[in-house]
Amino acid sequence: MAKESTVERVRGRTLVPSARARAQTVRRLSALASAMTTATLLEMDARHPWFTQLDPQHRSWVSLLARAGIDSFVAWVADDADEPVSAGDLFSVAPREVMRRISLHQTVELVRTTVEVVEQQVQQMPRSDRVVLTQAVVYFSREVAFAAAEVYATAAEVRGSWDARLEALVVDAVVRGEADQNLVSRASTLGWQSPSSVAVIVGTAPAEPYEAIEALRRTGTRIGLDTLVATQGDRLVVVAGGTELGQNPIGLAERLTPFFGAGPVVVGPVVDHLVDAGRSARSAFSGVRAAHAWPGAPRPVAAVDLLPERALAGDGHARRALASEVYQPLVAAGGELMATVVAFFDAGNSIEAAARALYVHPNTVRYRLRRVQDVTGYHPGDPRSGYVLRLALTVGRLLGPT
Repeated sequence: MAKESTVERVRGRTLVPSARARAQTVRRLSALASAMTTATLLEMDARHPWFTQLDPQHRSWVSLLARAGIDSFVAWVADDADEPVSAGDLFSVAPREVMRRISLHQTVELVRTTVEVVEQQVQQMPRSDRVVLTQAVVYFSREVAFAAAEVYATAAEVRGSWDARLEALVVDAVVRGEADQNLVSRASTLGWQSPSSVAVIVGTAPAEPYEAIEALRRTGTRIGLDTLVATQGDRLVVVAGGTELGQNPIGLAERLTPFFGAGPVVVGPVVDHLVDAGRSARSAFSGVRAAHAWPGAPRPVAAVDLLPERALAGDGHARRALASEVYQPLVAAGGELMATVVAFFDAGNSIEAAARALYVHPNTVRYRLRRVQDVTGYHPGDPRSGYVLRLALTVGRLLGPT
């Protein structure tokens, strides 16, 4: 077997040719451990403003991490067993809170500073030690950096899993109409900024929901929307909030539509607060269930534009909305408008025939039809609007005065 060199295999850790030489190196290295820790903390103070701004408790934990790293390095050099570096164990000396208070970038700065200090201190040792320990520091510091990344990645996964569960609970409460101030507080931990305009958007969940949801969130952020997103069965539910939403809900929802699966995407009415978003969710879900009855519906479509289909599907809220928002304003506007609409529909949408039935000039009919649009938002001559008005007349008569 070939004779091992002075620096054999750092990974295998035959660092020195004999146990006696190793023991002497470790003894000299151990004597410098306290000085290394002190020098590391002084360098941290000098180089990194974030370290000086820590409260005493967190500074003490960072100091403990630095000392634990140096002690682990000494112990690793002393151990002749062919074991991998257990650098991850050194992060267990500090509470999990420290990992939340100190970012991964700051931890990397701590590792880099400690390594540089150790390298400087090693230069004070005999040449034989320097040759061995310089390579050992390189390998050990790399393992510590990997361990730090793993610790933070694991924490991020746990936090992400918890956030996903919390987000699903918040969205579910909104859908159930159980949102309250406590729920708003939970939503704030997910980045919800309590915007003044909120709407719920419902559609089919995509085949790959995780990627689509992340892309949807990024798009929402770019267009100024706070978003809470969850899947419920085969549905993708988005609670969106933003100042611009109140002015252009369909336009903004259109930017999010590509991240839904095939099928209708329905936008509930805009409300003023997350606490009131249950009403928007109820309308959006009702619209999704009824949207197939209007094959030509736009995508996305406002839930209010699906009032006829929702009413026919058994949505009592939609029936009452047709009566209160379309039929009753028409009744309140006076008998002439109601009579004109009825005559126009009875005449097969013929203005001239309606004028003859009412004994008025056709221009009078045209004027009254425009007034109907002003009062209700629907023009009897438009096919879709006429359908809404016809159903509103029927529902309004059935429900009677409201």
